[in-house]
Formats: sequence, structure tokens, C-alpha cells
Amino acid sequence: MINNDRIVPVQKCDFLSIVGIMLNIHGTSYTVAKAADVEGNFVLADGSVFLCDQPVKTLDFGALTAGTAYFVAAYDFDKIVGAEDAEIKADGITLYKAVLADTVITVTAVTP
Repeated sequence: MINNDRIVPVQKCDFLSIVGIMLNIHGTSYTVAKAADVEGNFVLADGSVFLCDQPVKTLDFGALTAGTAYFVAAYDFDKIVGAEDAEIKADGITLYKAVLADTVITVTAVTP
């Protein structure tokens, strides 16, 4: 909805949707990963780049041998299976990128 100053404020778009928009603008194809339950437990399959559709409690690359997952850690974040030593702030807003390559998972913060 445009306001009196002709500014179109962000009102009906959540943070993860904005991340998806930015990935599209960048030309990055991705699969929206759906959580296995309401707590935010994810098991990834059938894709190479994923955007988790809600805050993550646990993230598992499952049978994948390579892949990238963009996610926000839930306040009750537990772990990324195979990367338990990753430093992740469970603040509910920091965007992370987890990359699985050669059986090693590397996690980096995308947002400062």
C-alpha cells in the first residue's frame, strides 16, 4: 500500500520471502524446503539449493552428497546434523548459509 509520501512500505512480506526474492534477482534457482513438523526440523532432499520456509531447529542434509541451505536459526535451535560445532546465534533473524561439499558442512552468516 502506497503512503502519502509515495513510499511503498514492506508490510505483507516476511524476511524469508524477501530472501527468496533476492535469490531470484541474483538468478539463483532454489527449492523451498518444508519443515517435517511445526518445530522446524528439516531433512533436505531432491535439490541442490534450498531456502528453509521457517526458522530451523534441526537441519539434516539427509542422503544428499552436496547442497546449500539458507536458513534462520529458531530460538530453540539444536543442530545441523554433521556440523554440531558450527557457531550459530539462535536469534531468530540472522540468515545463514550451510554448504555441504565433500562430506564437510560449512556454515557462514550471510547477514552481518
